[in-house]
Amino acid sequence: MSVPIRRLLLAGFAVLALASTAEAQGRGPVGESGIDGFGDDGQLYRDQNGAYYVRRGDRYLPYTGRTDFVRPTPGAPPAAPPPAAGLDAPLSEPARPGVAPGAQGLSPLEAAKAKAVLRAPDNEPIDYAKAYGPIADDVFPVQAFNYKKMNPAYLRQEIAYRGPYEPGTIIVDPRAHQLTLVEENGRARRYGVGVGKQGFSWSGSATVNSKQAWPDWYPPKEMIARSPKLAGEVDKLQSGLGVAGGLRNPLGARAMYLWQGNKDTLFRIHGTLEPFSIGKSVSSGCIRMINQDAIDLFSRVNVGSKVVVLN
Repeated sequence: MSVPIRRLLLAGFAVLALASTAEAQGRGPVGESGIDGFGDDGQLYRDQNGAYYVRRGDRYLPYTGRTDFVRPTPGAPPAAPPPAAGLDAPLSEPARPGVAPGAQGLSPLEAAKAKAVLRAPDNEPIDYAKAYGPIADDVFPVQAFNYKKMNPAYLRQEIAYRGPYEPGTIIVDPRAHQLTLVEENGRARRYGVGVGKQGFSWSGSATVNSKQAWPDWYPPKEMIARSPKLAGEVDKLQSGLGVAGGLRNPLGARAMYLWQGNKDTLFRIHGTLEPFSIGKSVSSGCIRMINQDAIDLFSRVNVGSKVVVLN
């Protein structure tokens, strides 16, 4: 028996099954793997601390998506309340200095991603030289962005907000190519975004179902058919043909997965390899951001946050 599995058995894992009403579409919120978007076996696992995990081979990885549509399997203890946004609680073994909670027993890359999920937001006044400077302490290094060449309307800003949406709501205005995160006390943070070109745009309300640092990308078959050169860029990953998270991944440094009810919209808010496409309508419907902005927004948004894309 492998060490990771033995640890989980000792931790007293409970197994949770998907509710019959869950109808996840496409690849799901935890690395696009397994049945209905969960791990290799389509199940969630919970340790004695109430933290949720999915199984990948002989490893158990932290799960940070929604849990309100799962129910205990017969004989399993009642499910704990959904964990807070970000990384779930650690296993029963004590935390090690410098290791993110829940990251024990993971590979170095997985542990680095777990730590990146916990990056705290910078609440100092916005200094563009710092905000768009290089980031060397993430999973992969993020190059500085030359903000001086960008239209100032698409740079990160702190603004007053008097609109109808409550704090924590994300509002996307495709016409203005701007995304606004509503904050407390009549304030908001606004970012420039790239949006879907004509024929690929969408509007409506959704929720942030899960968050991933440096996620893998699995382009739909239809996208590969529209752009055959993608066939030469994808590799065989655990969940199918895709591009592993990293410096050549179109989803960039962060991704927030948008669902409507129990269905994956297949749209994401994510970073980009093409920061100067911000302010334009060029994507296949997703909402792209400068990597530094995607990291900043990611650190402020909770799983379950409402997202409103204006018509």
